[in-house]
Amino acid sequence: MYKSILVPVDIAEPEMSDAAIAAAVSFAKASGGAVRLVYVRSLVPVTYMEFVPADFDAEQQEDAQAKLAAIAAKIDLPEAQVSAKVLIGSVHGEVLAEADASGADLVVIGSHEPGMLAFVIGSNASAIVRRAKCSVLVVR
Repeated sequence: MYKSILVPVDIAEPEMSDAAIAAAVSFAKASGGAVRLVYVRSLVPVTYMEFVPADFDAEQQEDAQAKLAAIAAKIDLPEAQVSAKVLIGSVHGEVLAEADASGADLVVIGSHEPGMLAFVIGSNASAIVRRAKCSVLVVR
């Protein structure tokens, strides 16, 4: 079974990750595994840096960590089996790097319901599915 489960979360749309988190918790309970939530912040382009306050990046990091910690606190697992980390960069690149670095056995990622114009999974989920070295479960 899966011992190290990685769940990418979008703190702007946390409800989109609810099903993925529930699936990850189910796997973790069945196998005694751990769940690691990750949120990937976007880089602020260098050309905009002169227009943002000096402490902008630190404030954004603190805010993201607080929001991710609040999501992690709601997970129905012992505290020792839950962790959360905020990363910076491209979503799929950072999720894949974290999966490798943490030794994840499984990545569980939420995906938007397909609408009239989208009949495939999202671009980040798709890139993670194609390039991951571990199992990936896409949950809708």
